[in-house]
Amino acid sequence: MSEHLGLRTVGDLLHHYPRRYAERGELTRLSELPLDEHVTVVARVHDARVHKFNHGRGQRLEVTLTDGSGRLQLVFFGRSVHYHQRQLLPGKRGMFAGKVGVFNRKLQLSHPDYKLLDEDSDQETVEQFARALLPLYPACKQLSSWSIEQSVGMLLSALEATSWRGLTDPLPDALREQRGLIPLPEAFEKIHRPGSRADIAEARSRLKWDEAFVLQVALARRRAKETELPAVPRRPTPGGLLDAFDERLPFTLTDGQREVSREIFADLATEHPMHRLLQGEVGSGKTLVALRAMLATVDAGGQAAMLAPTEVLAQQHHRSITEMMGELAEGGMLGGAEQGTKVVLLTGSMGAAARRQALLDLVTGEAGIVVGTHALIEDKVTFHDLGLVVVDEQHRFGVEQRDALRSKGKQPPHLLVMTATPIPRTVAMTVFGDLETSVLDQLPAGRSPIATHVVPVKDKPHFLTRAWERVREETEAGHQTYVVCPRIGDDEDPKAAKGAGPQRSAYDGEEPDGFPVDEQGEPDEGADSEEKRPPLAVLDIAGQLASGPLAGLRVAALHGRMQPEAKDEVMREFAAGEIDVLVATTVIEVGVNVPNATGMVIMDADRFGVSQLHQLRGRVGRGSAPGLCLLVTDMPQESPARARLEAVAATLDGFELSRIDLEQRREGDVLGQAQSGVRSSLRMLAVIDDEEIIAEARDEATALVAADPDLEHHPELRTALDALLDEEREEYLDKG
Repeated sequence: MSEHLGLRTVGDLLHHYPRRYAERGELTRLSELPLDEHVTVVARVHDARVHKFNHGRGQRLEVTLTDGSGRLQLVFFGRSVHYHQRQLLPGKRGMFAGKVGVFNRKLQLSHPDYKLLDEDSDQETVEQFARALLPLYPACKQLSSWSIEQSVGMLLSALEATSWRGLTDPLPDALREQRGLIPLPEAFEKIHRPGSRADIAEARSRLKWDEAFVLQVALARRRAKETELPAVPRRPTPGGLLDAFDERLPFTLTDGQREVSREIFADLATEHPMHRLLQGEVGSGKTLVALRAMLATVDAGGQAAMLAPTEVLAQQHHRSITEMMGELAEGGMLGGAEQGTKVVLLTGSMGAAARRQALLDLVTGEAGIVVGTHALIEDKVTFHDLGLVVVDEQHRFGVEQRDALRSKGKQPPHLLVMTATPIPRTVAMTVFGDLETSVLDQLPAGRSPIATHVVPVKDKPHFLTRAWERVREETEAGHQTYVVCPRIGDDEDPKAAKGAGPQRSAYDGEEPDGFPVDEQGEPDEGADSEEKRPPLAVLDIAGQLASGPLAGLRVAALHGRMQPEAKDEVMREFAAGEIDVLVATTVIEVGVNVPNATGMVIMDADRFGVSQLHQLRGRVGRGSAPGLCLLVTDMPQESPARARLEAVAATLDGFELSRIDLEQRREGDVLGQAQSGVRSSLRMLAVIDDEEIIAEARDEATALVAADPDLEHHPELRTALDALLDEEREEYLDKG
């Protein structure tokens, strides 16, 4: 049980809730069975026949089930066929569980588990039996739903016999009564053995509150501990660096940028560390807001460090910051402004001399701002007075990396976390509940709309031909285009390439590259292209485009295996308009800013997540000309992957897309592995659907922790916290 379903303790079994409930009198529709999934059906035996095969040496039992909407075949082999034939007599009704397969165009369950349902001749008994709700549990091949039901029933009976001794109830009595929630033993009884749908609703309300409240108490305690830490207030100096920077800005800040800056400056002025999440759409101006916070810190005598996930992004941030600051970024240098400071870059691949100078500038305090990768975290990096840490795209870092950088301050520095992945409010309250949240949802003036279209090469191969024509048209209009591929290529992943179909060019608009073929050389409609060929690669596509549909255009490649100098050179050339088409991996996903780039073609778009596609798309339309994003896929129209792409094409609202992403992928997957521990503790609560409960639980938890920070008067709640948050998740919340 523990291996397949994670059921290791009595508590795990109690919290293994039914997935849904069937009414025994209600026949499950066999006409709607999903192929290749484990199912449980309630149906009646229509007939059962034994067939011999292999010259009479083998035998199989075929049983036909019916429910009025369709038929399903059961098949049994071997010595047990006669036993099953005696059990499964025509007219018998039961529950049958197994994985739905297909044989001779008929749906079938092979060697299913089953449990026959008695039908008493007493009419009242039959009616009670029919009305009873049958819990169907998340199950697996090794453990059927009714085996779990029997185990839970035995556990509930044992607990009732001891009057539920040892059960801890995390909700304070006053809170439970005020909210009209049922006691915990009653909730467990009603969720596992409901007498009616109303019982289930009552139990779900109570159990959702438990999960929301305990998690919000953990987060409220983290926030409370943060406020107890000492920090140096960092207030901007009138007439200082920040004012000088604002004066040289060629545009006015948006209302949103001003409001978020006010929130950040208020936090920076306090004597405990700021702990703020800054989220906003791609292009909403988060970097500018973060830079103003860094300049305010430098004004106040401190230093600011920006941690970026990749060298390309660190270089891009360094370049854009120095360009925005101009002479203000040349403090102490010839021609530098009087109130300026030094802005240095620190990455792992820098030459020894440049690295030595950067480290010296940091330890002496001459450099007020440093932009770097994980190289900033190394032991030899010492700051004169680190006052602010800005973490960009935080979900790409482990908590240890962020913590290591924060520990370099003499006192805990202020922390500003930035993300361009839009996070619905409820996710922010659960996953980032220990951070105060600021949202930039207003795009600066001058940003152009982006048109997005799906290019289904399998259904309509001529669409891809037209896509490359559109790239040429963008180039002829003086603009530039990105082509994004999922992998680098050049034998990067020999295993993935194994078994790939012939690598025919996809870029004459005929068929997708490497589309699997059958023995006659025709495209195999039934083949699973996910397994038959590796993802399309930058090195292959760049060459095919340059010699094929985009011949004559200036095509270049960019990927993470290139030397940093080479990557930087390619980006400089692209930014300068010397490259027409940049074929790249997702290294261009965040931070790259080329206003003249108006087109983007994403190959194998179905291999990217919804939020990642939205991030990538945000690289175009950054100037006055409208943007165009083409999502190329060979997934069939009815597939879930295609539905995801259609959703991205249908809206530019990142928050709406993140909701779709959550609904499709479960909450914990969206923001990276570090957050999955939080999700695994939520069995009943859905962060998208239960926004009201989460918000109310947050208010209640904040008030309770303010009144009783150590939970001295709530020992049951402390016990529940220990059970819910294992050591690893506690550490994540502590460092997050």
